[in-house]
Amino acid sequence: MIPLDDTPRVHVRAPGKINLFLEVGQVMDDGYHELATAFQAVSLYEDVWASESDDFTVAVHGAVDTSGVPLDERNLALRAAQLVARATEQSGGVHLEIRKGVPVAGGMGGGSADAAAAIVACDALWGTGLSTSQMHAIAARLGADVPFALQGGTAVGTGRGDELSPALARGRFEWVFVADAGGLSTPQVYTELDRHRERHRVDIAPAVRHPLVDPDVLHALRAGDPVRLAAVLRNDLQVAALNLRPELADLLELGERAGALAGIVSGSGPTVAFLCADSAAALDVRVALSATGHEALHAHGPVPGARVIPG
Repeated sequence: MIPLDDTPRVHVRAPGKINLFLEVGQVMDDGYHELATAFQAVSLYEDVWASESDDFTVAVHGAVDTSGVPLDERNLALRAAQLVARATEQSGGVHLEIRKGVPVAGGMGGGSADAAAAIVACDALWGTGLSTSQMHAIAARLGADVPFALQGGTAVGTGRGDELSPALARGRFEWVFVADAGGLSTPQVYTELDRHRERHRVDIAPAVRHPLVDPDVLHALRAGDPVRLAAVLRNDLQVAALNLRPELADLLELGERAGALAGIVSGSGPTVAFLCADSAAALDVRVALSATGHEALHAHGPVPGARVIPG
């Protein structure tokens, strides 16, 4: 049942993310790869409104293409709401309205941000008083990026990426994002990475057992220095994304020629992120990319994680 217009609603906003560094290790016994990553939450947001309902339903709209977003049990936000209800023995349902501002299937954690927002929204709507650790436990059941969308800021992730440690980041980092017309499946990209490593096993070193974030990444963040950070950006999934979408290599080159300090595929892609020296440089890069027909978005980080928006 869709709630009436005068039904009380809770509004929660959660950020998308960029992987500043992503080292992909060996496959663990559970079938997942061990990871070491440095996350930064950025100012492209997912907005979720939760209102009481007889059932669990979701509606999706937004400034980005939402045609690929599922509205059934595959929707992470819907699954998050159901997990909160079961954990708190809540008898009713919830209707979620999602306004998306993060590119869909673009490697920026938009679905994970929806799930994090749904956890916070349902807890506030139902007054269930979940602790931070309880929310984190629910989030971890939904995927590696969901706990970070709850926390926000900048953090190091290990294990599957869901074991988080806050990282100090001074200042503000300016980014320009270009979303590709079609998404990439995260499992597809990991599978291609495994195939790439197998094809080139004679030429490249084997995957490490216990990946680590490069200390130079953390030093650059603490210094608030985008030039130093640009020199150490890394994403092991980038080679797989480029194998699947070779045209992304041209886009990376285009952004760097336009003045970006560095470009990197965001997460599993195909969104490409360009780190810029300051907001003026980011505007120049965004204008240059837009002039070539790309939809470019300017954002900054770090920003807070999922939080209730008053009123």
